[in-house]
Amino acid sequence: MLAPISWRTPPRHYGPWELVTSLLTEALVAKGINVTLFATQDSITAGTLAAVVPAGYSEDPAVDAKVWEFRHLAHLFDRAGEFDLIHNQADFPAHAFSHLVPTPMVTTIHGFSSDRILPMYKPYEDRVHYVAISQADRSPQLRYAATIHHGIPIVDFPFDPQGSEDLLFFGRIHPDKGAREAIDVAKATGRRLLMAGIVQDEGYYREQVEPLIDGDQIRYDGPLGGEARVRALGGAKALLHLINFDEPFGLSVAEALACGTPVIATNRGSMPELIGHGVTGFLVNNSAEAIEAIGQLDGIDRAACRRAAEQRFSVDRMADEYLALYRRILG
Repeated sequence: MLAPISWRTPPRHYGPWELVTSLLTEALVAKGINVTLFATQDSITAGTLAAVVPAGYSEDPAVDAKVWEFRHLAHLFDRAGEFDLIHNQADFPAHAFSHLVPTPMVTTIHGFSSDRILPMYKPYEDRVHYVAISQADRSPQLRYAATIHHGIPIVDFPFDPQGSEDLLFFGRIHPDKGAREAIDVAKATGRRLLMAGIVQDEGYYREQVEPLIDGDQIRYDGPLGGEARVRALGGAKALLHLINFDEPFGLSVAEALACGTPVIATNRGSMPELIGHGVTGFLVNNSAEAIEAIGQLDGIDRAACRRAAEQRFSVDRMADEYLALYRRILG
């Protein structure tokens, strides 16, 4: 299992690719699969850790991303003959090595960013088995082996049947994620808004978000992990996910639903695959529709949100689908 090296696997706070890599690795190990995880030296796994990278380059400025990424790849491909299959979670650089070893390779595409990446995907589609994380994220120019939605450890997200009257924004502070839109909707409805996540765009944060944080109606708690993360996700009336891009999945959406919290999301990208309109939340096209949806939240059964997460977004389901893919590839 080849993890990215931006953050530790699993990440301490932010790091969605590393998080999914860890969840899948641990689920496969629990099912009796012998997994070697290639990740940073501070990573944690029940499998076998193989590591040469001292730390994640987003956590330690002394780690040069380009240098250590190639060292990381070389470490795995030097040992490729030891494994039945290589599962690449670290984007396209690994494809450059794929023709040099006989070991089959799976690449989970954690977001098809643009056609500009095709030169490192299209020429390798006869050699590498591509997995999309949603139907919406499939490129019509690529051949895929499967679409497999991410899974989460449902047991780690206890059901909160009550929630509160407060709204939640949970994600990167970035224009793509709709932080300012969430603030505007909360202010328009007179509700409190808790914001959590890393600041990824400093200029946007300073100009569009920070001036509106008053510590009362609009509160920003930074990146949250552990129990604080679960309390925030379960203790809200709704998660506002008013994205401005075609998001390929959205782990916070699945996590909120697992806690029983409905989601109000922009009707873009994978959101229609994750949210049942009028059942587990609402799909909206603009802020006016989001404000209207908030007035309809009492009609959402929080238990239905939990059931949907259990049925559709469990980590066991994800692991089983990947195992079925591995077996098809290996014959």
